[in-house]
Amino acid sequence: MTVGSERIRFGLAAPVRVQSAGSIADATQTQLFAEILTAGPLSRTELARRADLSQSTVTKVVNPLIEAGYVVEVGARSSGMGRPHRLLRVATDRYAVIGVKIAPGSVTGVLADLEARVLAQSTRLLTEGHHPVEALEAAVAVTGELAADPAVHGQILGLGVGLGGHVDPASGRVLHSGVLGWDNVDVAEPLAQATGLPTVVDNDVNALAIAERWFGAGRDIDSFVLVTTGPGVGCGLLLGGQLYPGATGLAGELGHIPLQANGVLCDCGNRGCLETVASDRAVLREIAEHGGTTTDIDEAIAAARAGDERAMAAFEAMGTALGLGLATVCNLFNPQRIVLTGERASAYDLFGPACEQSWREHAFSTAARDCELVVDHADDLMWARGAGCLVIREAVGSSVG
Repeated sequence: MTVGSERIRFGLAAPVRVQSAGSIADATQTQLFAEILTAGPLSRTELARRADLSQSTVTKVVNPLIEAGYVVEVGARSSGMGRPHRLLRVATDRYAVIGVKIAPGSVTGVLADLEARVLAQSTRLLTEGHHPVEALEAAVAVTGELAADPAVHGQILGLGVGLGGHVDPASGRVLHSGVLGWDNVDVAEPLAQATGLPTVVDNDVNALAIAERWFGAGRDIDSFVLVTTGPGVGCGLLLGGQLYPGATGLAGELGHIPLQANGVLCDCGNRGCLETVASDRAVLREIAEHGGTTTDIDEAIAAARAGDERAMAAFEAMGTALGLGLATVCNLFNPQRIVLTGERASAYDLFGPACEQSWREHAFSTAARDCELVVDHADDLMWARGAGCLVIREAVGSSVG
């Protein structure tokens, strides 16, 4: 069992099948589960109306969810005519999932039920930064700790992993991650072998977009764009209620749209990417270029809020650049909503005004005016929760008999 050129020595479980997010058997089943999850309890009639499907289709699709134990009938509601309608809700006490977020310097995991409510959490710091071997060993340790937690009352459906970069969900390999410095690293197979759990791996922003659709700022809307800002700039596309990964999982690489032909070298190997002017490193570089000595983003935030002009100007420049990215999103997709989140969303007071001005100035026609901007801070637990949602989506979609 290898990761890159390194061999990992774990206590191996029996071989298991690695499930991929690309193998969902029935999108309609996943859609109905999401409706019950976000708006339940619902009757079959209400579910049919919300999903724009016939009631017979709803019954046919929902029955396997009930048989598999993902959905249960709970009570009834009268419509005023005829017999009361039986209500459906997501079952929360039969299954659990584990979600893990691999970031530079740490691995965070959560144990969650099928409503992605966090039952337990665990974090491991990475002493070597983010070497693949150490990171995957930490992921195995976190998973083992969570799987042994007394909060596990039922079967663990699987392990979901989210990390930054170009991920092939079908194989569970990281093809390239600039933020982690990984190329062609197999993540799913080693973790599945070491933990004994079916393992789903995807880009962390895609995972977070699913969580936002089910539980967060995208809960009441079928199409929105998620943009993250922090160490990098990420983007997830929820179109027509479905995650859009693109042909090979590269859709939404907003951080790598070229802004400056001869700009700063990016982790991806190109120059002038949005990420080079709208990320944490861009802020710190801007401060340094104007004579500042701050090398930590939290110190930069504190300095800006204390009135340090260099720090304030650096965040303003970052916001202006990010606004160009939001304008690009609006011009390409004409979304109803952009959800701005990520590690640096908590500093929106510093870069937000410049970001909004730039966004509105550069969006075509009414694209910005037609779009609602929602700022929603996501911590490591929310990212890990999103990774758990990958497992829920996979399990539900694959439950078709």
